[in-house]
Amino acid sequence: MPKITAIKDAEITEFIKDNPKCTSNEILNGLGLKVSKATLRRKLVAISALGLIDAIGELKSRKYFVSQSYDVMRPINVDKYFEKEIDDRIIQTGFNQQLLSTTLKNISLFTPLEFDLLNDLQSKFVKNSAKLSTAEFKNELERLAIDLSWKSSQIEGNTYSLLETERLLKDKQTAAGKTKDEATMLLNHKDALDFIISHPDYINPLTISSIEDIHSLLAKDLEISRNIRHNRVGISGTNYKPLENEFQIKEALLEMCTIINLRDNIFEKALLALVLISYIQPFADGNKRTARIISNAILLHNHYCPISFRTIDSIEYKKSMLLFYEQTNINSFKKIFIGQFEFAVNTYF
Repeated sequence: MPKITAIKDAEITEFIKDNPKCTSNEILNGLGLKVSKATLRRKLVAISALGLIDAIGELKSRKYFVSQSYDVMRPINVDKYFEKEIDDRIIQTGFNQQLLSTTLKNISLFTPLEFDLLNDLQSKFVKNSAKLSTAEFKNELERLAIDLSWKSSQIEGNTYSLLETERLLKDKQTAAGKTKDEATMLLNHKDALDFIISHPDYINPLTISSIEDIHSLLAKDLEISRNIRHNRVGISGTNYKPLENEFQIKEALLEMCTIINLRDNIFEKALLALVLISYIQPFADGNKRTARIISNAILLHNHYCPISFRTIDSIEYKKSMLLFYEQTNINSFKKIFIGQFEFAVNTYF
């Protein structure tokens, strides 16, 4: 999409946000747009398809307003957003209760075009994997599991290379100059992945206890508390402060599980688990690792292609996650999810 078009879309959407129930005439005049009414209406239809605006009325009397999903779905330029330093960004510093209680219960996370792309990729995965023998499919899962163990650990600061990770997980050969905890983190990832592959029904339905069990596998022999935390936790790079009270955390997790279990679409289930476990931060450490494993467990349970995140830049991943913490905006992270699902389908199977 040309840059000028994207900018105009954003301008139109912001105008509608600032002027709820405005007409197309008011948008034209308010923004001084040099386009016909027909052109503007086509653009408004396109913006509506992105889930950013809604309308009431017909033709000339039609009025526009931002949708309930606007804050969650609107495009945000990540690089421009992080040009501002941590204390200069205007953010939601506290946990957004409405996100779970209302917003996510009533919106679709993907546009029709995004659903089409993901469904086409899933069909390709089903077709390709059907050609593999049981042993060949197992080998591909093993390859993906190694890649995911490496990348998920790297995102958290682990310095093992992919080759060193493969040697560790296949031959139990540790790398010179690396810490014991780094090796343990990788081995725990593999154990957690092996568990969900061997027990694909374990997270269906998703429960607090199943999330805790996966976290325990990831925390084994590391200095990480295994239970739901009951004190404050800070997140590097942001002023967002997650819930502090253990009972509130459990309540948020329970609400999250309910939302995910009630969703019909598997892609939405997996994406919600990926961002919400990280957002709630139920554990003192290991939250994002747990989220990536649970998200993949949902995909595997439903015979969907799992995701390794192998080609995602760690900084890009962290920025997209911080953006969700600070704005509860999923757009950037959704692009990561779609891109990595496409990579997995085309690379492993």
